[in-house]
Amino acid sequence: MKRVAIIDYGMGNLHSVGKAIETVAPEVRVSITDEREKVRDADHVVLPGVGAMRDCMAEIRRLGVDDWVREAVAEKPLLGICVGMQALMASSEENEGTEGIGLLPSKVRFFGHNLTEDGHRLKVPHMGWNEVFQSEPHPMWHEITDGTRFYFVHSYYVEADRNPNLAGVCHYGVDIAAAVTAPNLFAVQFHPEKSHDAGLQLLRNFLDWDGSL
Repeated sequence: MKRVAIIDYGMGNLHSVGKAIETVAPEVRVSITDEREKVRDADHVVLPGVGAMRDCMAEIRRLGVDDWVREAVAEKPLLGICVGMQALMASSEENEGTEGIGLLPSKVRFFGHNLTEDGHRLKVPHMGWNEVFQSEPHPMWHEITDGTRFYFVHSYYVEADRNPNLAGVCHYGVDIAAAVTAPNLFAVQFHPEKSHDAGLQLLRNFLDWDGSL
C-alpha cells in the first residue's frame, strides 16, 4: 500500500488535503504527522502551509521539518502547497524579511498596497480562481488543460521572472509563479484541495509521479 505523509507543523489545511487525497486514491494510506520516521517511511510527502511566513518558518525550524524536507526530496516526490511552496524558497519579504528552507533560489515578494491592472486597483490578497499557464510539459500536468483555473488565496508570491524552476505561471497585476519544480519536487501557490476536478487531478498525478522531470 502506498503511503503519503502530510507534514503537520501546525500551519496548514491538513485535513482538507488528506481528504482530497483519499478521494482520488482510497487505497492510499494517508498520515497527517509530526513524526520524522513516518515522513521517512512514506512514499510521497506533502508540505502544506497557511498563515504568516515567519510563524511557519519558526515552527518548521523548531520541529526540524526543514531537515525532513531536505531528506525527503533527496529520495521521493514532495508536493508543496501555498505557504508550503513559499517556505521552500530562499527568502520572503513577509514580516520584514524571513529566511526560507532554501531548496530553491527564488524570492517571495509582496504584491504591494497599490497593485493595479489597466488603471484598476486590485485587491490584496489575491483570492479566487485564476488561469494557470503551463511553462513546460510535466507529469504533474497530465490531463490538465493549459490555462485551467485553480483557486488562490495569498498576499505574497514567488517571482516568475527569471525563475529557473518555473512550471506554471498566472497573472494578477504581475506574473506569479503558480508552480515550480525540481527533481522530486513540485510546489504550487494555489490550493489543489480547493480546486475541484483540476485540483483532484493534480493530486492524482502527484501520487503517480516518480519524481522525474
